[in-house]
Amino acid sequence: MPMARSKVMRASEAVSHIRNGDKVMVGGFGLRGCPFELVDALIETGQRELTIISVGGDSPGIGLGALLRSGQIKKMIGSFYNANREVAMARNSGQIEVVLMPMGNLAEALRAGGMGIPAFYVPVGAGTDLAVGKEVRVFDGRPHILVDALHADVSLIRAKASDALGNLVYSKTARNFNPAMAMAADFTIAVVDEIVEPGALSPDEIITSHIYVDALVLAGGCRHD
Repeated sequence: MPMARSKVMRASEAVSHIRNGDKVMVGGFGLRGCPFELVDALIETGQRELTIISVGGDSPGIGLGALLRSGQIKKMIGSFYNANREVAMARNSGQIEVVLMPMGNLAEALRAGGMGIPAFYVPVGAGTDLAVGKEVRVFDGRPHILVDALHADVSLIRAKASDALGNLVYSKTARNFNPAMAMAADFTIAVVDEIVEPGALSPDEIITSHIYVDALVLAGGCRHD
């Protein structure tokens, strides 16, 4: 039986799958579980007009904050930008578009994207500015808005370890939005601290199956886990 092509590659090779105008999911919450090596490599590609789907915008000049400063972002979809006021500044100046989603809605939209569910109704946001332009239906006497699932061309995620097949385990709070984003993209790249032989990981600790992982990048060092 022929050996499967290795998923292990350099960060620059992995992010070469990203093109101008792509939708890119980036895992993490704040600086925890952010795939910094992959974001740095993305900046080096010079790809522009990107739509970034992430919980927040990291910090000024760090992670997505650096990608924002490089002028490569066209649109951001997320929930929490308080830690990086440059996101608001870029939005107010017309440099980028920002779409705010309540965090629970965002989490469910990611899950739905990974499960092939096109949209779902939620009460959160009904009757607010977040409902403008959205379909509204009443269930049990309560208005609900229709939220579209989120899907991306590429997901950049962070995990603690992987086997050579791409089965992933996570470290503590780095298991935030990374597993959902791994499932909700056409091509998923995971940066990990360690790559072990198949069978070395306990099935009970594997969170993301190898079938969702297309590329593995070995981290140069553990940062902000």
